[in-house]
Amino acid sequence: MRWKCDKQIIRTVPAILLKQEPLWLNRMMKRESLPMLFSRFSAFAKAGRVAAVLGMGILGVGVAGAALAPVPVKAQGADGGIAAAQQIADHFSSARTMTGEFVQFGPRGEQTGGTFYIERPGKIRFNYNNSPIRVISDGDSVVINNRKLDTWDLYPLSKTPLKLLLADRIDLGGGRLQSVKQEPDMTTLVLGDKSVFGDSKITMMFDPKSYDLKQWTITDARKLDTTVMIFNVRTGVRFTNDMFKIDYQRIAMKRKGQ
Repeated sequence: MRWKCDKQIIRTVPAILLKQEPLWLNRMMKRESLPMLFSRFSAFAKAGRVAAVLGMGILGVGVAGAALAPVPVKAQGADGGIAAAQQIADHFSSARTMTGEFVQFGPRGEQTGGTFYIERPGKIRFNYNNSPIRVISDGDSVVINNRKLDTWDLYPLSKTPLKLLLADRIDLGGGRLQSVKQEPDMTTLVLGDKSVFGDSKITMMFDPKSYDLKQWTITDARKLDTTVMIFNVRTGVRFTNDMFKIDYQRIAMKRKGQ
């Protein structure tokens, strides 16, 4: 399934909306025409009612009707809650490779975008548009590389919630599934592992009918969120052998000051 996103909306939406609730934007893009969407943004901005719009979820009312409240897994029953969520996770992890475009929203409302590539288990790459930055995971480590400054920040993949997204099979057992939220247009799974990631967690949002992943949010130990929305996704693609290669030799040389 290919999901197309109108980039003009992304560029035009006020930064405060992107900072507060990217998922809200995702839903609005599905339900509203472009003129209607801009009209809503303009009207709410002039009236100073941005907070009220974003608070609709608290009241259990969405733009197109009532939304369901978050349902903790324990409240659903451990077996039933995990089984339903596992079906979605299994569909996602059955796609061994995928690529597409992404828009990323940082914790201060900053917006970037580019192309992403995933190969299970453990491999991901983000190429950012008009930027020397790239992020690569080779299954063992994750590196943030600034090609212009020749800087390399290396982290173990096993210590980041990104590992849960890239697992060979997304296992929701062992207390990793923290909550499930079901709505007419989105199913949300929150995963974490305090013994490994501390307070960090990953929130994954899926289409409830196709089970396709639409976006994910990484929440770090400081409760800061980084959200990635994906679109124009293709699965079953082949990559070159060096797509997820990390230049450890160059990293070692930099650490020695060479």
